[in-house]
Amino acid sequence: MYKLNRIILFLVFTPLEVFLKGMRRLFNRKSFVILGLLTGSFISLGIAKDLDLTIVYDNNAYNEKLETRWGFSCLIEGLEKTILFDVGGEGSVLLKNMEKLKIEPKTIDIIILSHIHHDHIGGLSDFLRENPLVTVYMPSSLPQSVKDKVKDAGAKLVEVRSSIEICKNAYSTGELGAWIKEESLIIKTSKGLVIITGCAHPGIVNIVEKAKEILKINVYPVRNVAEEGSKIYKGSSHQKKKISNRVYLVLGGFHLCWMNAWNIKEIVNGIKKEKVEKVAPCHCSGNLARKLFEKTYGKDFILVGCGKKIRIKDAF
Repeated sequence: MYKLNRIILFLVFTPLEVFLKGMRRLFNRKSFVILGLLTGSFISLGIAKDLDLTIVYDNNAYNEKLETRWGFSCLIEGLEKTILFDVGGEGSVLLKNMEKLKIEPKTIDIIILSHIHHDHIGGLSDFLRENPLVTVYMPSSLPQSVKDKVKDAGAKLVEVRSSIEICKNAYSTGELGAWIKEESLIIKTSKGLVIITGCAHPGIVNIVEKAKEILKINVYPVRNVAEEGSKIYKGSSHQKKKISNRVYLVLGGFHLCWMNAWNIKEIVNGIKKEKVEKVAPCHCSGNLARKLFEKTYGKDFILVGCGKKIRIKDAF
C-alpha cells in the first residue's frame, strides 16, 4: 500500500523525468521494463485519432434522407479544427442536410472556399447567419463582394495566394490555375496525404503533383488569424523538412464530366502514376469517370455522394 501511495503521488505531481527515476527505485529493472512497455502502449492508444470526411452537399445521391443539388461541400472532423470545405450552392439545402446529419453549424471553426463558382460558395451567407464566428479562407482572387459578406457577418477573412498552413496537419495548396483560380485542401495523416478538391479546374493530376511537392519541402508556422485579421497570406518556405508525401486518398470534384472515355483514361492513368492509393470522385467528376476509376481502382474506389462518411482510422 505504501508503494502504491507513492506511485499515485508521482503520477499526479511529478514531471516525467523525475517520475521515471523514482519508479526505478520502487521496482527492479525487469519490472520497470515491463511497466514501461505497458504504459507506452496505453499512451500510444490514447493519442490515436480518426479523420472523418462527410459529404454534406453533392449532386450524387447516397443517403436518401438528404437533398441533392449540383455543388459540393465536405465536413472534415478529427483535426484540431473542424473544417467545412465549400458550402454548396443553396444555403437552405446545406443547412437542412447538416441538420439531418446532426451537424451543428456552431461546431465548425473554419470554412474553406475552393473557387468562385456559385455551386461552391452560394451557401455562404445562410451559413454565416447560423455561425458568424468562423474563419473563412478563400482565394484572394474572389470578388470583393464575397469578401464583404464575410466581413459584414463578423467572421474572420483570410485571403489565400500561396500555400499556407490552415491548422496542424491541414494545408491549402494556395491558388492554382490560370483562368479559374482554385485552392484545394491537403491533410497530412499517418496513412499518407488526403487531398480534397472542389472542382479541380487546374487539373486533378496537377493538384496531386502540387500537393506532393508542397508537403515534401514545406512545414509552415501556425499563424494567429485572430490577431492578423484579413491580411493576405503569401505562405512561407523558410522552414524545410522532408516528410512522407504518399497520397492515401483524393476526394471531391475531378471536373471530368465533359470528357470522353479516352481523355478520362489518360487522367486515371495519371492519378495511378502518382501512386494515389484510393479515389473518391464526386460532384463534377461525371458517371463515366466514376465507372472508369472504379474499373481501375477496384476495392480502392470509394463510391461517394451526399451523406457518405469516410472514416480514416488512426489518422493522427
